[in-house]
Amino acid sequence: PRYEYHWADGTNIKKPIKCSAPKYIDYLMTWVQDQLDDETLFPSKIGVPFPKNFMSVAKTILKRLFRVYAHIYHQHFDSVMRLQEEAHLNTSFKHFIFFVQ
Repeated sequence: PRYEYHWADGTNIKKPIKCSAPKYIDYLMTWVQDQLDDETLFPSKIGVPFPKNFMSVAKTILKRLFRVYAHIYHQHFDSVMRLQEEAHLNTSFKHFIFFVQ
């Protein structure tokens, strides 16, 4: 109730819409999968070049995925600690940061 989440993908949802955190993450993961499946953005055939806007698209994907980690750490870290899974979360986040760099 203290936070508002807004989603827009620029294609299907051009104007940001309010949504819950779980819905935002659902939208995000679906959108990321759609980006990864798009052969014009992520070609899977050898010799097919990546588009000129590849870095921009990749940065947007990674920025939005970072928000998931931020949300987990900010809103759910107590639960992660209760489950004694903070080492797994921290390792996952560390791998994400190393990949991004």
